[in-house]
Formats: sequence, structure tokens, C-alpha cells
Amino acid sequence: MTVENDDKAAARHLAGLAHRVAYDPPEREPWREFVQRISRGRFGRPQPWQDTDCWERRGWRTRAADLNGQPAFSVDYRVCRRCGLGWVEWPDTLRPYRRCGLASAGLTELRAKYPDLAWHTLGGHIGDSAAFWDAIGADVPGGYRQREPCPHVTRG
Repeated sequence: MTVENDDKAAARHLAGLAHRVAYDPPEREPWREFVQRISRGRFGRPQPWQDTDCWERRGWRTRAADLNGQPAFSVDYRVCRRCGLGWVEWPDTLRPYRRCGLASAGLTELRAKYPDLAWHTLGGHIGDSAAFWDAIGADVPGGYRQREPCPHVTRG
């Protein structure tokens, strides 16, 4: 198996772990490092996916996954439960990990966390991403079609 195939297999495995999310993980957790060290890695490992405040858009969140020390996938999102709407922006998969299911898994888990929302984007997508949005939005309420934010949500 080549390095490229190993990376793709690791990315597909990571996609399968999209339900294991840490919320606002701190930069360093000494207790977790200690537990991981004494258990020889069996316990105390950080979750493979993280959900944190978005550094670029105020009031938004970022769902991300790292692989081999690199950000393999990330997407910014915002929800308004009052209006039953959610938005995702800038889903990005690192080039070697594209077409391994990371975006699909990440977005699926967001929909599972917020099951009663219709999902949209703010728009402005690059032309070659239309096929992605059509595929990922099939059978999704809202279909990830462009929609301006409701009065309770800012663009960030």
C-alpha cells in the first residue's frame, strides 16, 4: 500500500469517527496527557473531531478534524433554533483527503446534532463546487441552497 493510499484510508477512518467530537478543547490538557501516557495510548486520547468558536466569524462555530497533524477538514456553521435554520460556510478538505467522505461525515453529524433544521449556505461559492453542493444537499431540508441569515443571525 502506498503512502497516498494509507493517507486516504486514514481519512476514511477519520470520517467514520465524525460522531466523536470534543467541544471547545483547550490547547493542552496535562491530565489527558498523563492518562494517555500511563495507559500506553489506550485512554485519554483527544477526540478526533473538534467543535470550537469560529475565529473568523463572530457567533459562528467551526467543526474540524485533524489528520497527521494537519487540518484535514473544517466547516463554519451557525444555527437559529428559533427559525429552524442552519447555515454552513467554507467546507474545506485538505487536497490529499478529498473524496474520502470527510465533508459528508462532518455535515451529516451537524445535521444529527440539530435534526429539525433546514440547512443553507450564505452563497458565493466557487463555480466548480456546484456539484458538491448538489450531491451533499440531496434529501437535506433546505438543500444547502443560498439563503440570507434570519434576523437572529449575523453573517459574522
